Amino acid sequence: MSGASPVDVEELRRRARRLFERDSRGWAATGQRDIILDAPLHPPTERAALSDLDHAQIWVATWRKAEASGDIALSWTTRHWPRVGSQAVPERAEVHGADAIARVAGAEDEWTVLRARLDQLRIGSGTHPSTELIAVLQAQARVIAALDATDFERLVQVLAWLGENPSSGLRLRELPIRGIHTKWIEVRRRLVESLHAAMTGNIGLGLREPSPLIRMRYLDPALQPGPLRDVTAPVEQLAALPLRTARIFVLENLTTMLALPDSRGAVVLDGGGRRVDLVARLPWAQEVIYWGDLDSHGFSILHQLRAHGVDATAALMDTETLLEHRDLWGTDSDPDTGVLPLLTPAEQATLRRLGAEGNVRLEQERIPWDYAIPRLGI
Repeated sequence: MSGASPVDVEELRRRARRLFERDSRGWAATGQRDIILDAPLHPPTERAALSDLDHAQIWVATWRKAEASGDIALSWTTRHWPRVGSQAVPERAEVHGADAIARVAGAEDEWTVLRARLDQLRIGSGTHPSTELIAVLQAQARVIAALDATDFERLVQVLAWLGENPSSGLRLRELPIRGIHTKWIEVRRRLVESLHAAMTGNIGLGLREPSPLIRMRYLDPALQPGPLRDVTAPVEQLAALPLRTARIFVLENLTTMLALPDSRGAVVLDGGGRRVDLVARLPWAQEVIYWGDLDSHGFSILHQLRAHGVDATAALMDTETLLEHRDLWGTDSDPDTGVLPLLTPAEQATLRRLGAEGNVRLEQERIPWDYAIPRLGI
């Protein structure tokens, strides 16, 4: 006999719950139902039965009652014990099928919703479900199951409409779907886009999207249009400006951008949050001075700007500036480890120095203005 302790019904239910929580999303996404939970029960030994006969009898009776529910199948064996006599005891329990496992786990209601919704989305895709769709259903299973009944029906309607109108060119608020408004899709956009792409192979929703905004400050009052000095506008509108300047600065930090002093023939653009891809869409901003945080992410953004074809010269992102302000260093807890071949040899050396010093960083706004202004040429 094994020295393992007897497994009771509650332990089997706990095992069923762990299995359900781990794998049920995959069962629902794939439509798999023929799951088996198999558990050896390690029935009491004769010695254990003699030491507490009532407990041993209750253990067997509890398993008989569980078997009567129909979800748990037991394998029984007869033990011939010299002092107790022949005893029928269960030695193994099996639960067959995802539905039964969910019931044993006490998760029948959760499983009913999850199974029905993922079945509907998978079967309703109209084709044999792709590997991509199954992966998305599994990844988004909890989000889908958490929707209330009304929102799930709206999701189904939106996916059906998008599938029939993949390039509508409509705005979100123009979708002719009952109960759907702009905020409904905005809140659930990631879910809708991932399911739509997996079901149709189309990237994007085929809608007319609002143009992304970019912020610009005129550092030269002579350049600004009337009283507008600090402008946030759709990138296409700023791109159409007949702007001719001597210098265009791109800064990573908005606070620093707003604090830059006047400078003749200059403007500054907000490049924070990796918005430099928007800068690249401005035809008059193809040659810029970029000043970012002196850390791995700042250099990554500089590389990204150059990768978009912009001729970007780095400012205050050199080893001399780094070492001059050692007392202002912080630590980069999550450094960017990407390969950045578009950095100059000097920039690569500074990036390596950041790592050698323990992944340090010097935030842009910590550099004193009396040091920064002359080096910016303002």
